[in-house]
Amino acid sequence: MELFQIDFIKFRLVDLVDILIVAYIIYRLLILMKGTRSAQMITGLILVFSLAFVAFWFQLEGLMWLFTNLATVGFIVLVIIFQPELRGMLAQMGHSRLFRVLSKFEGSKVIDEISRAAIRLAELKYGGLIVIERMVGLKNFIETGKILNAQLSSEVITTLFTPYTPLHDGAIIVSGEYLSAAACTLPLTKNPRFRKLYGMRHKAAIGVTEESDAIAVVVSEETGEISIAYQGMLNRGIDRNEFRNILAQYFKK
Repeated sequence: MELFQIDFIKFRLVDLVDILIVAYIIYRLLILMKGTRSAQMITGLILVFSLAFVAFWFQLEGLMWLFTNLATVGFIVLVIIFQPELRGMLAQMGHSRLFRVLSKFEGSKVIDEISRAAIRLAELKYGGLIVIERMVGLKNFIETGKILNAQLSSEVITTLFTPYTPLHDGAIIVSGEYLSAAACTLPLTKNPRFRKLYGMRHKAAIGVTEESDAIAVVVSEETGEISIAYQGMLNRGIDRNEFRNILAQYFKK
């Protein structure tokens, strides 16, 4: 009888690191997909991979040929399908603590001016949407509006959002200490949990923070309520007296 010798698998430290990195990437992707339409696609992908496994296990020639050819373009298809989630993950990676330390952006003046503007808009019940650019550039969204490149001030922001003025619709985008543009168009969130959320401004605020590391401040024209959107989440009903401190906390994240 022929004896088969099975060698023990050598497990090195580098293999452990490799597994942990892959596990972390998969974990981050699952977190980003939670509550989105992409989460529903995961079930379909699991079924496809299960069918492929069965095909190769039982040597089903027709299915093997199909899956072999699909594999050549499968990666590109996955990148297209999960583009928003991948973009969000890369944005979060680029906004790590290391990159924040290296960043020279000083936010104290920006926080003061935006806080005064948001509180004033809330008092007047003027609707407003202020997007603060951070590490991820917002050039694509800036180009949809009116380029200003004006010095940031609460008075200018309040004036721009005064009802019936030419630029009161849309979002203001702040880059550094400047108002880059006004009346900008932003993507609406596709997260089903916000489907019934009242107000297009809030959906747009969440949408832009899903695709970048920006901070979005929203003022409701119906209630005067101030909210902050960040990383696809919305903090609603912020007390006006606490708004400045809470906004500063978001800058530290």
